[in-house]
Amino acid sequence: MTSTARTPADLLRSALSADPARPLVTFYDDATGERVELSVATFGNWVAKTANLIQDELGAQPGDRAALLLPAHWQTAVWVLACFSTGVVVVPGGDPGRADLVVSGPDTLEEARACSGDRVALALRPLGGRFPQPPEGFLDYAVEVPSQGDRFVPYAPVDADAPALELPGGEELTGAEVTGRARASAAALGLTAGARLLSGRSYDDWDGLAAGLLAPLAAGASVVLCRNLDRLPRADLDKRRESERVTHTA
Repeated sequence: MTSTARTPADLLRSALSADPARPLVTFYDDATGERVELSVATFGNWVAKTANLIQDELGAQPGDRAALLLPAHWQTAVWVLACFSTGVVVVPGGDPGRADLVVSGPDTLEEARACSGDRVALALRPLGGRFPQPPEGFLDYAVEVPSQGDRFVPYAPVDADAPALELPGGEELTGAEVTGRARASAAALGLTAGARLLSGRSYDDWDGLAAGLLAPLAAGASVVLCRNLDRLPRADLDKRRESERVTHTA
């Protein structure tokens, strides 16, 4: 399905062409009881809206760096793919002071203020809800994204050989390298089309990004993404594996 894809955005386009109705991300927050399921089509719609926000409202350029101060969350997955789609370099857990753009959850707002560029805040409330009171100096993602277009076309094609991801420690990967590693991670995890991978990892390193999004996307599989998984009793975890038809665990 994804053999010709050269960028992460190509992987998403391939998934949309193959089976847009299948689940891609099923998200649980075990601190709040939230469950959200996004099909490939719904996920792709969120990515398109967010990419339009990045490109048209924030004016970010290919090569700009976005520090993502966010937990493993379905909205984080959307931002990762939206940045890849616009050519903006994803820097998970990056230094806001060195970033052109920062995207922050509610717990890292003070740290995010070190960014001199655009700042976007995600409340991470159930159903993508907005902040009760918008944080000063930030755009509230939940307020800004609904009005964005449902289709995204970059002003210029994203270069597969341009930087796309900066990992902790400074290692930088191009879009083509991200895509190649995603396929390799999928193979290492034993993922094939239709597999269901449960991941409780953070998004702050390659293993977490791969398990929580990129490897399932590359394999035609799906992810059951769990935040605060340590709060879930073992018996309930076993029930979740069964109810969500989990085939692999990271």
